[in-house]
Amino acid sequence: MTTENGNPAKDADVQLPTLKAKDFTTDQDVRWCPGCGDYAVLAAVRKTLPTLGRNKEDFVFVSGIGCAARFPYYMETYGMHSIHGRAPAFATGIKIANPELDVWLVSGDGDLLSIGGNHTLHIMRRNVDVNIILLNNRIYGLTKGQYSPTSERGKVTKSTPDGSIDSPLNPLSLALGADSTFVARGIDIDAKHLTVLMQRGAAHRGTAFIEVYQDCNIFNHQAWFYASQKESRPETTVECVHGEPLVFGAEGDKGIRFHDGGLEVIQLGGEYTVEDCMVHDERNRLQAWMLTRMHYPEFPEPLGVLYCDPDVPAYDAALQEQVAHAREQRKGQDLAGLVQGKETWDVG
Repeated sequence: MTTENGNPAKDADVQLPTLKAKDFTTDQDVRWCPGCGDYAVLAAVRKTLPTLGRNKEDFVFVSGIGCAARFPYYMETYGMHSIHGRAPAFATGIKIANPELDVWLVSGDGDLLSIGGNHTLHIMRRNVDVNIILLNNRIYGLTKGQYSPTSERGKVTKSTPDGSIDSPLNPLSLALGADSTFVARGIDIDAKHLTVLMQRGAAHRGTAFIEVYQDCNIFNHQAWFYASQKESRPETTVECVHGEPLVFGAEGDKGIRFHDGGLEVIQLGGEYTVEDCMVHDERNRLQAWMLTRMHYPEFPEPLGVLYCDPDVPAYDAALQEQVAHAREQRKGQDLAGLVQGKETWDVG
């Protein structure tokens, strides 16, 4: 953006419009099944964007293939419905080409973790400044109910009539293993919590990976009900808040303790107190890894920001610096000179 005299505008010169959720709502009919968890996530995203202090034109939503991949149609922003599994590659290209854009990638567990697993891994290890929202419903919904990379062992689907014998992929463990610098988890129906996670992710410079437990009420209904329902959630999940002890339970009477090189659930009020509980440190990668390995019913499942390292340079920023340095070092050179330079050879 420039001023009337052609000079770059300073932040103080720019008056941002006051935006609301409706400003990010398109005229397209939302074509998800009634009751799909994607509706709740869409509403949370629309509520989050106005809080980020950006123009609508600054946002780009990219998706792959699947039910969740219809997201760009329903956001009044720039968007791209890309090809199967390649959304991370498109998002990387967009961010590199225009670093000023706020790029969001929204897709499902099948798209990002199966055919797109390779691309998902590399966008995280590079630490491209992109916000990734993985809608995990543990099923292929668009193709009508086949098992996905996150489906549990024994899952009976149209493609596994005798039950899946695959080990399910753990998205958060994958993100940490790929050196993602921001790793979090939320639940589709908890819009308030999702908004906080997305605000944190948007403020993070680097890849922000947010897994969302999302209900497919047609082909995998209630897959996450143990973690999402008001009655059971206090006993089956634990909220990870930086600097606070890991305490859970309807009465706040249980905790997570580090003991003998691993984690264990302890009962508070007798032998153990809150002081015995592990204090969450979102800068501790090893602790975050252990949290990602907690699965119900042996453990409560962690929600919130599990890991955040703001000190790792973002790939796109480092690339811009590298290009600027190369241009400075090669002043006076042009493409014709490069093509006709000394780095040639004869064939014959």
